[in-house]
Amino acid sequence: MLRHLSIRDFVIVATLDIEFDSGFTVFSGETGAGKSILIDTLALTLGARGDASVVRTGESRADITAEFGTHEQVTRWLDEHALSQGGDTVMLRRVIDSGGRSRAFINGTPATLTQLREVGEMLVDIHGQHAHQLLMRSDTQRELFDTHAGLQDAANAVNRAWRAWRDAQHAVDEAQSRDRELQLERERLAWQLSEFDKLAPQPGEWEEVSAEHHRLSNSASLIDGVQAALGALSESDEAMISQIGAIISKLRGLADIDPSLNDVLAALEPAEIQLQEASYSLSHYAQRLELDPDRLAQVERRIDQLHSTARKFRLQPETLPEEHAARRRQLADLDAATDLDALNAVAEKAKGAYHEQAKVLSKARAKAAKALSKAVTEGMQELSMAGGKFEVALVPLAEGGANGLEQIEFRVAGHAGVALRPLAKVASGGELARISLALAVIASTASPTPTLILDEVDTGIGGGVAEVVGRLLHQLGRDRQVLCVTHLPQVAARGDQHFQVAKSSDDARGTVSTVTPLDKAKRVEEVARMLGGLEITATTRKHAKEMLAA
Repeated sequence: MLRHLSIRDFVIVATLDIEFDSGFTVFSGETGAGKSILIDTLALTLGARGDASVVRTGESRADITAEFGTHEQVTRWLDEHALSQGGDTVMLRRVIDSGGRSRAFINGTPATLTQLREVGEMLVDIHGQHAHQLLMRSDTQRELFDTHAGLQDAANAVNRAWRAWRDAQHAVDEAQSRDRELQLERERLAWQLSEFDKLAPQPGEWEEVSAEHHRLSNSASLIDGVQAALGALSESDEAMISQIGAIISKLRGLADIDPSLNDVLAALEPAEIQLQEASYSLSHYAQRLELDPDRLAQVERRIDQLHSTARKFRLQPETLPEEHAARRRQLADLDAATDLDALNAVAEKAKGAYHEQAKVLSKARAKAAKALSKAVTEGMQELSMAGGKFEVALVPLAEGGANGLEQIEFRVAGHAGVALRPLAKVASGGELARISLALAVIASTASPTPTLILDEVDTGIGGGVAEVVGRLLHQLGRDRQVLCVTHLPQVAARGDQHFQVAKSSDDARGTVSTVTPLDKAKRVEEVARMLGGLEITATTRKHAKEMLAA
């Protein structure tokens, strides 16, 4: 549940810290005092979008922190995302600066808005003040029904199967419409591939034949150079190895006279060994080196083939092997794309998978529809709609759709003896508000989230119905934390906690919204105000005391 909310410089809130308890908590105040601002701040900590307009005028940033008690599902999610800090609480924080930049934190660690939304959905269920208006939309009815029935995962799976089927069918349609164009493309690729196959370029071949050509075309120069080097090293009358050998021999005799010459010998002896090794290597190289005009001609022809093909396709010679493989892949892909039998088989398989999953969803929806219809109908009787009836109708679709084989349609009869008709066509404003409230209470009962927030969902309700609503929400607060922004004294009187939201202005601070917890005496005054308006009389106070005592 929500334990603490801290707000800094948000719209008309300068500084605000609120401690929350379990049970049913109400917020009341004059119109425009900022009651719904509390809902907006919480929504930001739960991942809603925000911009610079939420920052209090003249301040650099808005800063909101909400502390919640955790439960098993939240703890597991935090551990999976390495965001756990131990203990039984989780801290969600949102900072938005005056430039519109936003930062989010979970337990002090930077997080994404997606992560805030994921964990927020496990902590809080918010019903906004316009929820009953959204009920007029068919997509809202479907989402509310599937969520209440716990069928969101199944509905999402059906949606994915539908898209897979549509994509597969689109591939069939595309192949049929582009048949001639694809055939020409295939012929072009087949010709190119045949040219590459005849050439058969190998990886690294261009570099290898270029190096070999350079060596073969310079064979004469290599032979002359190697022979000259061998002569200078070991084969001429004044060969280096012979001369350095003679020098070393003479110095060895002199070193017997003066040992200090041993240092010179130590430097010359390795040099003699290295010259001999160089001579051996040159000799072996010279034995393999010969003029080979036939091989040179072969290499030149291969270079000409590679270069000619590269020029034909406007490529670099060294890229020919990669381009050869690419043409083979492209042709294989094109053959697959133009294989209508294979494409049709894929589309039929995708269609079958969609219908299989959609039928499972339909069966589950049919069962859930009966349960929700019964529960809302019972709720309508409590909300002064005696004889009224509610039904979740599953309207079949000819070929199915992205959301299943049926359309979800809420139907209602406001009182006995009236035929069920679509909710959007027959419900009055008051009836719609009561049905919406019944759905909110019933849906929240099925939801695992520990905190339910209701933002003026009792709009359009009054009189005896308001007393029933207050009793329902109070009862709901026994099982979970319920926070309700209300304008009805009958609802406010049922709260376990009561906060008053007020707005004031002065030259120093401008307009400021404050939230004050009310004790017993102050609750009497606030409920009396809600009953009687600006002028509070002894009669309204007495009535307020009676309501609170009840």
